[in-house]
Parts: sequence; structure tokens; C-alpha cells
Amino acid sequence: MERILEKIKDIVVGGRFREIEAQLEEAIQGGVDLHSLINQAMIAAMDVVGDRFAKGKIFVPEMLVSAKTMEMGLEILQPLLKEDESLSRGSVLLCTVKGDVHDIGKNLVGMMLEGAGFRVTDLGVDQTVETVLEKIDEIRPDILGLSALLTTTMPEMQKVIEELNAHGLRDRVSVMIGGAPISAKFARHIGADAYGKDAAEAVAIARSLTASQ
Repeated sequence: MERILEKIKDIVVGGRFREIEAQLEEAIQGGVDLHSLINQAMIAAMDVVGDRFAKGKIFVPEMLVSAKTMEMGLEILQPLLKEDESLSRGSVLLCTVKGDVHDIGKNLVGMMLEGAGFRVTDLGVDQTVETVLEKIDEIRPDILGLSALLTTTMPEMQKVIEELNAHGLRDRVSVMIGGAPISAKFARHIGADAYGKDAAEAVAIARSLTASQ
């Protein structure tokens, strides 16, 4: 099993998307555990990709093709994940806040959360506070994930939390935030529950937040 997991990991890291389907099908037919496929192969691969990106060893195009390879893999695993209720960890609502149209990081977080067994609703980019509140009231997610890449849009995160409090919704949902200019200090300042520096950490945080609910 270790050999198969390592091979899938290498395929994702290398962005060899043409190989992922056949390799995953072989693993599934061989009875490899879904948790292992997701955590030890695919998420572990994106940890490597994220580390290489942070160190300047690869750039956005390479990161995107690895993320695309993982996305293709998750599409194959998704029906099996839905069949296995033991893997359902909770629901997450994601969006990039108003005034910001960046979505690479948010999309990667969403893919990895789905791979880890969360039900993810992605509102997309440039989302107003009103839209976010309406969706929270509609679907009652366990976690709200807010993303921002521009420092000028960071205050929108605080507005969302303030409005959650004003509308009596804050106690219903845990809030985690992320993005290049965001920090743990800022998260504490605006009253968010957690800050994730990357997609892998966001998954770990989401698990922790839902485990405590």
C-alpha cells in the first residue's frame, strides 16, 4: 500500500494529471483506504507543493497543475466519499470577501476540505456581507471560511463577523480566515476562531473546529 500511496503522491506533486485516474482506480480496486488516499497521498502531496511554492522552488503555474491533478483525483473519489458517511466531517461555507477577486488559495482550500470529507459550498469571489449572512442562515454551515489577498479588503472580514454578531448568527458558526496578508494576530483582533496559513493547515483547523462542536 505504501508504494501505491507514494506513487499517487508523486503524480500529484508532479502535476501528471493524465496518470491520476488510472492510478487511483488501481488503488481503489486494491482496497486502499480512502482516508489514506486522501491524507497520506493527496493532501501530503499538496503539503509538498505548498512548501516548494513558499520557498520559491516552484511558481503559480506548477502549483496550479498540481492542484488540478488533485481536483481530478477528488472527482474520482467524491462518489465514494458520499457513500461513506463515516468520512463526513461537517459543512463549510467558503468565499473571498467583497472587493477581492482572488481565488487560487480559496479554491485549493475547498478542494482539500472536500478531499478530507467536508461538504463544501463555495460562494466564489467578491461576496458582500449580506450574501454571506443569507447563505449562512440558509444552509447552517459548521464553519465559515473567509479569504482575502488584498490588504484593502481585510476589513471586510471584520464586517462579516460584526454582522454575524448583530444578527445573532455568530454562535452558530465557527469562522476561520486566510490569505497572504492575514495573520493569527489579525484573526484574534477581529474575533475569528482561527487563522490558516495554508490549505493543509485549514483542513487541520476545520477538523479541530468540528470536533469541538
